[in-house]
Order: sequence, then C-alpha cells, then structure tokens
Amino acid sequence: MTPAVIVINGSPRKNGTIARLLHAVADSCGTSGDVHWYDVQNMIIRPCTGCMKCRSTGTCVLPHDDAHTFAEDIRVCRAVIVGTPVYWGNMSGQLKLLFDRVVPSLMCESPHGIPVPLHKGKKAIIVTACTTPWPFSVLFGQTGHAVRALREILRYAGFCITGTLVLPGTKNRHGIPERLQRKGNRLGKKLSGQIIKKGYKI
Repeated sequence: MTPAVIVINGSPRKNGTIARLLHAVADSCGTSGDVHWYDVQNMIIRPCTGCMKCRSTGTCVLPHDDAHTFAEDIRVCRAVIVGTPVYWGNMSGQLKLLFDRVVPSLMCESPHGIPVPLHKGKKAIIVTACTTPWPFSVLFGQTGHAVRALREILRYAGFCITGTLVLPGTKNRHGIPERLQRKGNRLGKKLSGQIIKKGYKI
C-alpha cells in the first residue's frame, strides 16, 4: 500500500518522548493504513561512501538495505513527519545517516549541477526535543539547530514545512505536556486536510 504519510522516528527509543510527540501528530492525520512508521534505530543502513554514483543512477549503488526501502516510500508519499532528539545541537546520528543515503530520492541535479527538488508541493512537520530547559535551549541553540538542519534537508527536497513541535527540558519530565498534545493533534488534522486538498484520499 502506498503511504500517504511517512513518520520517521529518529530517536533510539521506540516509545520515548520523540515517539509520543510524533504520535500526537500522526494519530490525527489518517488511518493506520495511510501512515507508514519508521524507527531508524531498528533499520539496517550502511554508511554513505560518498561515491556520488547516485547522482547519475538515481539510486544508491550499495547493496540493498532498509535505506533503499525507505527511499522508495518517500518517493511516493504525500507528507513526512520527522522527529529527532537533540544530540550536540543537531539531529541524531542514525537519522543523519538515513538522509545521507536517500539523497537521490529527495533531489537530483540539473545538467548545470544545480539541485532540483523532487517533492514540490508535499508537506512536512518537524518534531524535536532536548534535555536543556527553556530559555537555555534557545540561547545554546539546541532545538533550534536541529530544526534548522532538518529544514535545510526538507526544503532542498521541495517539502513545505507546515509546522514544528518542540519540547525542551525533558530530563526530569514524564510524558508530554497537554498543550503540546493538543498542538500535535491540530498539526495532524491540518496536514490531513492539506493532503486531501491536493487530491490524495486518506
């Protein structure tokens, strides 16, 4: 079944804070058959070798692994919800590894070497969390840097960022605040409406 929405959990914890935030969005944007969930920690992904062959072939030339499967799904999806904890002011290493491997499914190059996005018109939502409490999470560039890094990848691919869900100060927190749960639900419903408006039934 072609997924309308891909959810990418970039956390090593399958049921952690990031997963809960992702569910707050994803559970409001369609039936389970329309949403394909990826836990990157459970994916077998070889590191990118930087051979650049994918620029001409349109696919990674490494032996088939979970990155290839993900690449095919993201080619045909209508929206992406991606979440990551903040490590050293950036996304998790496993999530970065995944994005490094699927470049030819996100963008291609023109004959003049200019990046050409492959997902114009598609929508994306970014979710992130860090242990640093507010306002230090902002002052030290924690969640902001992670969101900025994901924005760069998604925008080069042509995705329009329709919302973000950010939770600082998670060190001694259990669960997610009700206000973020409600915001996540609103973002999910908004995303669903945008997909339907584009003609994709969910």
